[in-house]
Amino acid sequence: MAMQKTKQLTVWVQDRPGILGEVADALGAKKVNILALVASVVEGSGALRMVVDRPAEAKEIFTQRGWKTTEEELVSFALPDQPGQLGSVSKKLGDAGINIHYAYTGAARGVAEASAYLAVSDVEAALKALR
Repeated sequence: MAMQKTKQLTVWVQDRPGILGEVADALGAKKVNILALVASVVEGSGALRMVVDRPAEAKEIFTQRGWKTTEEELVSFALPDQPGQLGSVSKKLGDAGINIHYAYTGAARGVAEASAYLAVSDVEAALKALR
């Protein structure tokens, strides 16, 4: 299982109907591909956490639109698409004293692997623990 650091952008937007479409359309118009996304509401604001193929371009698009953006490092990896795989990784991190703040995964049905993204308390320690 290949582990790596990955940049995640969080776009802080107004919580209202249609905002996800506006963000996605703005990226699509500039040919920036969303590789992973989790959308939620945090303290009354929309928080669109995403991994994209061109983060610098995405940040520029967000700035031009007036959308506040933050950047974080995550641990990313591909998991075999089989029951118990995420549990195994999570247990290793817990045993190493690393807290998972949130996670998102996804795969199309029938693929061999699923991409996983973990926001953890210590990225470097997590990479070491998962080797």
